[in-house]
Amino acid sequence: MPNQEELVIRGLTNAGKKFRPSDWAERLCGVFATIGSDNRTRYSPYISPITREGLYCVVVKRQLEEADPMAFRFLMDFARDNDLQVVEGRHVPRD
Repeated sequence: MPNQEELVIRGLTNAGKKFRPSDWAERLCGVFATIGSDNRTRYSPYISPITREGLYCVVVKRQLEEADPMAFRFLMDFARDNDLQVVEGRHVPRD
């Protein structure tokens, strides 16, 4: 059963085409990331890139809508503007 506390922006347009560039998910998550003292990227606890069924995706926790409405709106607008599929929750739980 999908986790309704998350949305997944899939790297697939509503027309069924793969979204490019191939690193779009990392770039999008990078907008909200910080660099740690060890020079490693630290993604936001609300947004993370994943790969599912061979597609690059971005998981957005619904808590972001309350914590940072502008960031949530930015992500949803990005998906809409690029005609990307947005689905409820993940079909496969994170390890």
